[in-house]
Amino acid sequence: MKFFGGGAKFDWKNLKAPELDDFEAIAADAYAALPADFRALTGEIEIRVADFPDEDVVKEMELESDFDILGLFSGTGLAHDAAVPETGRFPNRVWLYRRPILDYWAEHEETLGDIISHVLVHEIGHHFGLSDDDMYGIEDNEP
Repeated sequence: MKFFGGGAKFDWKNLKAPELDDFEAIAADAYAALPADFRALTGEIEIRVADFPDEDVVKEMELESDFDILGLFSGTGLAHDAAVPETGRFPNRVWLYRRPILDYWAEHEETLGDIISHVLVHEIGHHFGLSDDDMYGIEDNEP
């Protein structure tokens, strides 16, 4: 029998994997914890959660499996953003894919919150022209 924290047994038998609503709450908290200057860079952005990417994403990105992608940015990056907004343009959006993230979490020693934060930073960062070093710096300096 294993004991965790202060000798109290943790009751795993009644826990379920976080559902879509849980992921949205974790993602909102993770986004709010990111540095203010990084959040300002993103402007208006939506964070959406789905179990898996849709078929169009799988085909377009030539994925071998629905589990091959943890998240995806869709929209217009800062480098491509026009000074005058286009009419009919969809908002910038980050998709988080619950089942692939849960699969990744099960295979690694990171917390679920850290993984979700990492996916958010990297999906947003790549489309706003940040380097990997910049993004790791953002993750390391969260308030």
